[in-house]
Amino acid sequence: MSNISRIHQSFLSQTSSPSAEARKSIDALKTWNPHFNALVRSNFEWATSHALHQTESLSPAYIQSKPLLGIPCTIKECFAWKGMPHSSGLKSSHDVVAHYNAPTVQRLLDAGALPIGSTNLSELCMWMESYNTVYGRTNNPYDLHRTVGGSSGGEGAMVGSGCVPFGLGSDIGGSIRMPAFFCGVFGHKPTPGLVPNSGQYPNAEGEAQDYLCTGPLTQSAHDLMPILKVLSDRDDLVDPSSVDLSSLVVYSMIGDGRRSLSKELRKSQAMVAQTLSDHGLTVIEHTIPEFKYSVEIWSAALEAAGGVPFRELLFEDPSHSVLFEILRFIFGTSQHTFPALGLVLIEDFGKRFDTLKPFVEQGIALRKQFHDLLGKNSVFLYPSHAQVAPKHRKALLPPWNWAYTAILNIMKVPVTQVPLGLNRSGIPLGVQVAAGPHQDHLSIALAIALEREFGGWVEPPKP
Repeated sequence: MSNISRIHQSFLSQTSSPSAEARKSIDALKTWNPHFNALVRSNFEWATSHALHQTESLSPAYIQSKPLLGIPCTIKECFAWKGMPHSSGLKSSHDVVAHYNAPTVQRLLDAGALPIGSTNLSELCMWMESYNTVYGRTNNPYDLHRTVGGSSGGEGAMVGSGCVPFGLGSDIGGSIRMPAFFCGVFGHKPTPGLVPNSGQYPNAEGEAQDYLCTGPLTQSAHDLMPILKVLSDRDDLVDPSSVDLSSLVVYSMIGDGRRSLSKELRKSQAMVAQTLSDHGLTVIEHTIPEFKYSVEIWSAALEAAGGVPFRELLFEDPSHSVLFEILRFIFGTSQHTFPALGLVLIEDFGKRFDTLKPFVEQGIALRKQFHDLLGKNSVFLYPSHAQVAPKHRKALLPPWNWAYTAILNIMKVPVTQVPLGLNRSGIPLGVQVAAGPHQDHLSIALAIALEREFGGWVEPPKP
């Protein structure tokens, strides 16, 4: 049973209440957050008083009218949430407070959810380590010396620790799926355009709006579609329970031919493929040679999409010397993180030498090929990363392993990250499941099946 169904059932049977669920999450957070620094601003007072109001209003009809009634959650700090910080980890914006709710935040509130706070992220949402000079660094609940991923890393830590059943994240290169993988939970990047991106800072522009996606991170795969229905602009999403899994064709690609994949992740994906084959599904080992150039294709696609240059977002003065700022970083006086400064360098280099232009057309052709492969009844297994959650700062060596998630943004397909238990060191394993455009129900249906087979989220040890 999903967490949402379980909690709602407890309301109907009067064995629990929104007030009790809110207190449970807040108490857990007070234990966890001093250790992992995931919550950057609490909303406890509002959540507690609102939960009390919901408790006093409980009735079967009221519960049915609010699909997320009494469910505690958290919100990534880059989403506008009235009265809450909205800096995206940028030091010069550290005192910015949102004066309205992003559409997705409002939809969660309207559905009865109880957001208990805003969570940490990488500077301007553009790196796989949730660290910035406003809020500091977030630690992994399975090993406090390891990264939670980025940029929705605070959400990954909150859900992975068990403090909340779900959180709201965004993803332009893996920012939902990487934290979900590193923190042992489910994460879904929807079909582009299914969920509005407005109300985020920074936001994508032009075609990059199709690369940026807003979606949920959850403890249970069963909760992905109910939350997606609340967030979505469409009311005709297919129920994953209607999917005939035996008719699915499963393509499995282990590794991209360029970035070394750890043996344990190779083994876990092979185990998934074998398990599905044993259950009668058609499983085909597949190779897409062009995925070797995932970094170049992703970078070229974002560059071609236009929009505000990253240096203009990062620096108050766009003409500011990034080399001077790197020097300041070395001496500990910069307000910025090294990955953000490095991204400006890469951006400047690309514009000066126009090295990425050939990869734009390659990405377009590859997308058509990928859509043709998946059609309406196939899914694609692909590693979530090259290794399990690395130690802090180790993500820089090598710096390109996010390519495993980023290429699927450019493919414009829905993708679900699925946890597959823990390795011998107690660190989460996982795999991505992609489906064709508007076939979100297929990847979620397979995620539900894999949760049943491999156990899904595993509670981490208490701090």
